[in-house]
Parts: sequence; structure tokens; C-alpha cells
Amino acid sequence: MGIFSSMNTAATGLSANRVRMDVIADNMANVNTTRTAEGGPYKRSRVIMRPRVEGPYWRSPFLPESMDNGIGKGVRVVEVQKDRSTEPRYIYDPTHPDAILTGRWEGYVEMPNVDVVTEMTDLISASRSYEANAAIIEGSKQMFQRALDIGAR
Repeated sequence: MGIFSSMNTAATGLSANRVRMDVIADNMANVNTTRTAEGGPYKRSRVIMRPRVEGPYWRSPFLPESMDNGIGKGVRVVEVQKDRSTEPRYIYDPTHPDAILTGRWEGYVEMPNVDVVTEMTDLISASRSYEANAAIIEGSKQMFQRALDIGAR
């Protein structure tokens, strides 16, 4: 385990949460997009993250460091996927160019499945996580500087 492992772990959190904030911003920018290149309204995107370790998440404190299975190596973005489980919203606007012309939903417009309140909650969570990782990097930097000051005496 290297001296900079805390910074490396926090850096993975910074980059993953930056991706998360970008995806949330994209969702909010498309809250009223009723027509996409794929057809239909915009579908909400979400970031899927996993630990950078593939093995078990717990290690016995009695095992030597050489048997470290990667715990504490950070997080990685696995994919950005479309949320197809949440139903779209429907608003009644028969004058809209994308209004449904026939059937049960005649006169309604199929809107994106983006909920602004959910997106804002996710944005706050991602922002706080980003700040926490930045604080870890700053604390590690100060700790390393103090160690260098002690060594210079």
C-alpha cells in the first residue's frame, strides 16, 4: 500500500462523481425534450458505479498486507444507462407537434421520465460526495506536508 493510496482512492471518487453530476445536468437540460434521435421522449440516464475491487469487500486484519484483496482502491463508473423502469409523464396539449393523434392518449404529449426533484436530490448527494473526496485529498496533502516538516528537522 503506497503513501498516496488515500489520494488515489479519493481521486476515483472525484472523477466518478463528476461524471454523475454531468449526467444529472444532462437529465435536467432535457426535462422537456419530447423528440430524440432514437424516437420518443428523452429517457433519464443514471450512472452505475462499482468498487474497483472485484473480490470480497472484507479482509481479516490478521492477514499480511501481501494478501490485500484491493479493499480501499476506490470506485469506477461501469456504465451510464437509460432508466427504462420509470414511466413517462403525460400532459394534455393537443396543439403540441408531438401530441398523440389517436387512441386512448389522444391530445396528450409523452414527456421525459425526468423528475426535477429527484435530479436535484441526486445532484446534492453527488456534490456532497465530491466535496468529501476533495476534503480527503486536502487532508492527505496536509498530513504529508507535516510528515515532511518533521523529517526536515
